[in-house]
Order: sequence, then C-alpha cells, then structure tokens
Amino acid sequence: MDTEFEFSDQDFQRIRRIINKAAGISLADGKRELVYSRLSRLLRQRGLRRFGDYCDLLETGGDTADLGEFVNALTTNLTSFFRESHHFEFLAHDLIPALIRERTFGNRRIRIWSAGCSTGEEPYSMAMVLRETLPAVGWDVKILATDLDSNVLATAERGVYEWNRVKDLSETRLRCWFQKGRGEQSGLVRTASTLRNLITFRQLNLMDDWPMSGPFDVIFCRNVVIYFDKPTQRTLFERFADLLVDQGHLLVGHSESLFKVTERFVPLGKTIYRKCL
Repeated sequence: MDTEFEFSDQDFQRIRRIINKAAGISLADGKRELVYSRLSRLLRQRGLRRFGDYCDLLETGGDTADLGEFVNALTTNLTSFFRESHHFEFLAHDLIPALIRERTFGNRRIRIWSAGCSTGEEPYSMAMVLRETLPAVGWDVKILATDLDSNVLATAERGVYEWNRVKDLSETRLRCWFQKGRGEQSGLVRTASTLRNLITFRQLNLMDDWPMSGPFDVIFCRNVVIYFDKPTQRTLFERFADLLVDQGHLLVGHSESLFKVTERFVPLGKTIYRKCL
C-alpha cells in the first residue's frame, strides 16, 4: 500500500466506528485499501500526514461539512436508468394499474420513496413509468428521492446527464423525456420538466429521524442495506413498514433479502416484498 500517510490498524478501526455511528455502514475487514485510497485526498486537502489526526478532526474538532465529506467519500453510488428493470416492469404492469383500479373513484393519491437515490436515475425512471402509465390529469402523484451524499443529490436535482448514461433508452423515451444540449452543452441531456416536477430531492441519513410522515405506496431501497449489519437492517425495515400503506410494497436490491431479518413483509419474488396486514 502507498505510504504517503500513516495509516495503522487502530486508525482503520476508528474509521469503521465513525462511519458506523454516522451512517450505519458496517465496513468489512477487507475494505482497508479502499478506505485509504478514498480518504487520502481529504487528508491532503487539510495538510494532514496521519489518519489518526484526521480521525481526531472527525471525532472532536470537525464540523458538519467535514463529516459530510467523509461519508460521501466512503459511499458507493453505482446506478443507471431502469437498473434491475423487473422492478420498473412491476411498477408499470402490476402496481400502478392496481392503484388506478382501486382509487379511480376515491383518493387518487400515489406516493413513492426512492431511499438512496444516488445521482437520480432511479427516481427519474420511476417518473417516466408514472407519466407513461397514469392518466394525464386527476392524480396527485409525488416521488420523494433521498440520499446521504450531498454531492450526488446535487447532480440528481439538476437532472443533467452525459449522453452515454441515456443512450440505451428507447427512442420514444429519449424523445419524450430528455432534451439534448447544444453548443457548450453538446453531449449532455436534461430530464424534462414534467419528470422533475414529480420529484422532491432531499438529503437524508437513514439512521436519523425522518421528517416525512407518509404513507407511501411503495419504497425503493435498493443496494443500500448491504452496507448495514443485521440489527440495523431490522430496524430500517421496521421503519419502512411503519411508513407504508396497508399491503404497500418494498423493493430491495438483487443481492439483498429480508429473510430472517423482519416478519413485516411477505416476498413476491424478484426482491419485491409486500407489507403484511
């Protein structure tokens, strides 16, 4: 390992405790090199030579911005439009049509939460499905998109992406939901205002108190809980259940499972769960 900065086993254990306390993330033993490479830039910016001094800054002398940069550096934000496409197919072909049937003559309200929205591809994919599936008028529809990382949230809220992020979408979707940049913006696209108007972006640490009261019809929390230990996962799933409508749905990532973690949900297959009555 590069030895530009002094980085002991004790330093690594301190960082594991700090990130766990701040964000609920459980860093595995094998993440030491990842921690070193991602945090070295922050030490360099502050003129520090030892990770021990950086830990002191976080634990005693740091401000909110310091801790935010630390968490941002250690979180992973891999995403894409319509990632794990079966979830969006379920939304389009099963869940939204069922809600239309149930609520056509009643409360036409639909609420969806993207918990861990990263750079925004997930909530914008939701918004496309909603615009394509719901009647044009008469429905009160909102998407809440939250993430711990303030940097990726800023990207999400702008809704501007490089062409290679959208090039695999259908021609119909590209034409309907994106605007191509020109001149200095050539090679970029921006999501249509009709999508952006559906989404509210907010920074949120899932370990903190939640300001929203719900209820939500569906919560997407995909590829997030893999970073949490089982007790933290159990607490999080219980809180999700409390915010969902009766028989609301929770969608998790392909490598995640609620098995032996909570009894508040029943599996429907393909990492789709329904809240128990």
